[in-house]
Amino acid sequence: MFKRSHNSALSLSLLVALYFSSASVIQADTISIRSDVWFPMNGQPGSDQPGYMIELAQEIFSQSGHTIDYRLMPWERALSEVRKGAIDCVVGAYKEDAPDFIFPEEHWGMDNSAFYVNKGNSWRYQGLTSLNGVKLGVIGGYAYGDEFDKYVADNTSGNIQTVKGDNALEKNIKKVMAGRLDALIDSPLVVSAKLKEMGMEGKIEEAGALGDPSPMYIACSPAKPKTKGHIQLINEGTQALRASGRLSEIMAKYGLKDWK
Repeated sequence: MFKRSHNSALSLSLLVALYFSSASVIQADTISIRSDVWFPMNGQPGSDQPGYMIELAQEIFSQSGHTIDYRLMPWERALSEVRKGAIDCVVGAYKEDAPDFIFPEEHWGMDNSAFYVNKGNSWRYQGLTSLNGVKLGVIGGYAYGDEFDKYVADNTSGNIQTVKGDNALEKNIKKVMAGRLDALIDSPLVVSAKLKEMGMEGKIEEAGALGDPSPMYIACSPAKPKTKGHIQLINEGTQALRASGRLSEIMAKYGLKDWK
């Protein structure tokens, strides 16, 4: 059995200490974060559970005296505002969402996209051709992967319905349950949390995954000169929170575990 040596434990302690001491000398700032609701990654601002990514950001940036200005905003608008530098960062981003943004080396979890249908519906996703004739709900501005995104963009059948806004997933769930959609696609983590919130657990079921899990990030503006320093804090701060055990504590609050 591997046993951590005294030196290894000391190294972890030094990592945490160095991060928090170096962070304290960086000029304090207000860092703006925007996203649509994508719980458990991010939820209602000011609540007891604003989302684990928001709590990670608050923990990391507060150590350097920064404060977080977190608000909800439709996803497409959030990307636009961050892209032009009006907002600092978004959370819950895949690299495909905004490849021009600045991403840290440290991701904040893994997730994928999956299809959901009414309980008892025998349809299962088996490649793009299996979507022929299927009325599918997607959320505007989300990136699901290059191949699927192209399929959606090129589709002229009228079977793909795009919704936007903070309650887009809830709308799609209700449409599936009412038979107005055959299926929806979204994150399993998010769908599970939304069904629990709606009191609809067990009403719809997974019907296949689009692909393998991919890393999710906090991603920041390519138009702001302070972004590089913010990204450095994210990388160092994530490592420090993991070493101290605080990262696991935050994840446990949402019924999740450290992704590493």
